[in-house]
Amino acid sequence: MRNRTERLYEIDGLRLLAALAVVLFHYLFSGWSGGKTTVAFPAESAWAKYGYLGVDLFFLISGFVVLMSAWGRTPRQFVVSRIVRLYPAYWLGIALTALVTVALGHGLFEVSLPQVLANLTMFQAVPNIADVDVVYWTLWAEMRFYLIVFALACIGMTRGRIMAALWCWLGLTFLVEAGLLPPIADLVVQSEFSHYFIAGMALYMLYRFGLNPQIALLVPICLGNAVYRAIGYAEAVGERYSVTYSPVVITAVVVIIFLVMTFIALRVTRVLARPWLVTAGALTYPLYLLHAHIGFILFVRLGETVPKYVLLVAVIAVMLGAAYLVHRFVERPLAPRLRSLLSGRQPAHKRKVAAPVG
Repeated sequence: MRNRTERLYEIDGLRLLAALAVVLFHYLFSGWSGGKTTVAFPAESAWAKYGYLGVDLFFLISGFVVLMSAWGRTPRQFVVSRIVRLYPAYWLGIALTALVTVALGHGLFEVSLPQVLANLTMFQAVPNIADVDVVYWTLWAEMRFYLIVFALACIGMTRGRIMAALWCWLGLTFLVEAGLLPPIADLVVQSEFSHYFIAGMALYMLYRFGLNPQIALLVPICLGNAVYRAIGYAEAVGERYSVTYSPVVITAVVVIIFLVMTFIALRVTRVLARPWLVTAGALTYPLYLLHAHIGFILFVRLGETVPKYVLLVAVIAVMLGAAYLVHRFVERPLAPRLRSLLSGRQPAHKRKVAAPVG
């Protein structure tokens, strides 16, 4: 059994690659194809249009790392860890996106105070209130996944219980897909993406306990369903943007995503691990939160005066810089304070150290 405290640096790098894929999807394809910007990249869009699959990679990674972070923790510790991880950067992202939208986004995006207040909870999808930024929809998917992990933490995590839960979840996925459960069941099951969360959790079990027949069967089944649903999802995306997606490319990308995460679980990729990748991973979440609407607005405002490739590089650089500032001056300082507040204990720097006895 592996040590749960081992840092998997490769996942940090993989997170940033997934985020950059989504960024390029928005900047090189969906922004101008969807009418949000006037700066077009028709040549680059041939490959950039597949960048949304970075979200699929995010969900697979999430299944792995969230189960890793929850293992051995109490339900309260798990909830605190998720709040600390998600909310500080998210709140700032909402504030910055709203401010830029109000100041510069007239005619492109609109935002209201009630909308902002609802978004601060991260549960705006429940009353069907629009997201302040288009990318926030994935956070609602993550929150529902966390609910399942929270339930497992309440029950108590063991190898047998987790594997049983994964098979049950996969079975419910197939029942939803077959139309044998009411549509409301999919609110929890999330059949569109459940295979990624399930496979990610199974790969963590592979990493922690080693290969067994259940994992050897479960992960390929999830891969098959992932390919099936990804091709269908690509058809819907293609209709939205009036483009065609290659099922071969979609299949290849999904297979590669699964293979890479399997290699990480088996520690085949250990030779690629570098401590500096921690910084790359730290940039991922704030970059994802900030890049879309703010980036679109910058393209619209500057597109007629700045050459498009210079603008592209500059906007990505600005977003990476902003992501670093959010991590350095918001996430890192606030995380220990928020964790202490929610855990009911003083921050480490304020605790009194008992005098030695002797």
